[in-house]
Amino acid sequence: EFCSFLAGIMLLEVFLVLGTLLVYFLFSKKKEETLPFKDGWWGRGQKPVTKEDSSIRPFKVETTEEELSDLFRRLDQARFTEPLENSCFHYGMNLVHLRKVVSYWKNQFNWKKQVEILNKYPQFKTKIQGIDIHFVHVKPPRLPEGQAAKPLLMVHGWPGSFYEFYKIIPLLTDPASHGLGDEHIFEVICPSIPGYGFSEAPHKKDFNSVSAASVFCELMLRLGFNEFYTQGGDWGWLICTNLAQIAPNHVKGLHLNMVSVSKLGLTQLLSILLGRYFPGLFGFQDEDVRRMFPFLKKGLYRILSESGYAHIQATKPDTVGCGLNDSPVGLAAYILEKFSSWTDMEFQNLEDGGLERKFSLDDLLTNIMIYWVSGCIVSSMRFYKENLQKGIGTQKHEKLTVQVPTGIASFPNEILHIPQAWAKKKYTNIVSFHFMPRGGHFAAFEEPELLAKDILQFVDKVEKEQLWKKK
Repeated sequence: EFCSFLAGIMLLEVFLVLGTLLVYFLFSKKKEETLPFKDGWWGRGQKPVTKEDSSIRPFKVETTEEELSDLFRRLDQARFTEPLENSCFHYGMNLVHLRKVVSYWKNQFNWKKQVEILNKYPQFKTKIQGIDIHFVHVKPPRLPEGQAAKPLLMVHGWPGSFYEFYKIIPLLTDPASHGLGDEHIFEVICPSIPGYGFSEAPHKKDFNSVSAASVFCELMLRLGFNEFYTQGGDWGWLICTNLAQIAPNHVKGLHLNMVSVSKLGLTQLLSILLGRYFPGLFGFQDEDVRRMFPFLKKGLYRILSESGYAHIQATKPDTVGCGLNDSPVGLAAYILEKFSSWTDMEFQNLEDGGLERKFSLDDLLTNIMIYWVSGCIVSSMRFYKENLQKGIGTQKHEKLTVQVPTGIASFPNEILHIPQAWAKKKYTNIVSFHFMPRGGHFAAFEEPELLAKDILQFVDKVEKEQLWKKK
């Protein structure tokens, strides 16, 4: 009698536990957690009690003769070091080639002409959370009857700038003129990350990717866009990811040309060991295997050999930054080296770093000039410290998934390949994942047409299936 009573109690407990678990899973799955909007104040001193001026002011890039004569004086007085024989780009920027770049900069590069190119698209500034935010805003030149432009926020990274998007903008705002059809036409907004280019640098500590995402969310709403698409690579990947986590009801789709994962589970670790031999077991395609293995060479060693700059910038950015801010030649060497190896690691074997195989010197120097004339190199480097100083995998946004429809364009020369099988742990709603035929880290700058086509097919999928409504 007592035994059956005990058995009944135990059975009841089991049912209670199972019931509780069932209720937990049913209800916890329903409410997807979002990332809190970060309402900061990044201006100087105390936050004023008066309401912030939310007006949008036109902006043009302008340079004074004093600035240019100061630059040429510094270029004339540059001290060069003799490089090691046959070192190519294996020790960093090749100093023989650097002399050639500086000679072009002094004697042929026409900054005033490049300023006209920069000013060909409308630019603006507006104050958000205490700092001036600079952005390019390009509307379509023409729209077919009854069609509306789709707002698209495009975010750059380091050591890039809003200028990276100048070749892709016309392909998105006027796709028909470039043979890309007129089904989806975009209104493109390219802001400068605070502390980069012509956006004011934060005056307070702790301005990280979530802060930037919150500022850009406010920017898009201020411009009257309640629903919009986002696109990014490098830091733009993380800022746009955070924006999708903060405002999933505003972001219709997230398109990325770089992804990263901060936490690897047991399955991912096993896939590093065994994925080469049993790709199907881990959801790898042949192209994943080709890009990832041997993992020591294409993963671990590559991270170690290419991440020195990130260690410096995530710990003591101001120290090395003050040298780069004082020397245009030092700044050019530091930035151009990244444009070589991140475009194609094989370029390290060339004396000129392959720099002009994918970019013109005018384009590369225009990007460097944006850093020089705005004096933003130190503040741009601090973004690494703000994002990484608490350790990888410790922040809330790293623990949350992304439910927004996501498109990933995976370029073959990206520093580290992330397979779809890994990406879908973070991005639970991947609607398109494509292995791109060529290109590296600076996709919009290097392969604008390939990237534009991938954005267009992704948006087409989201729109046709109204995927954002099914989030």
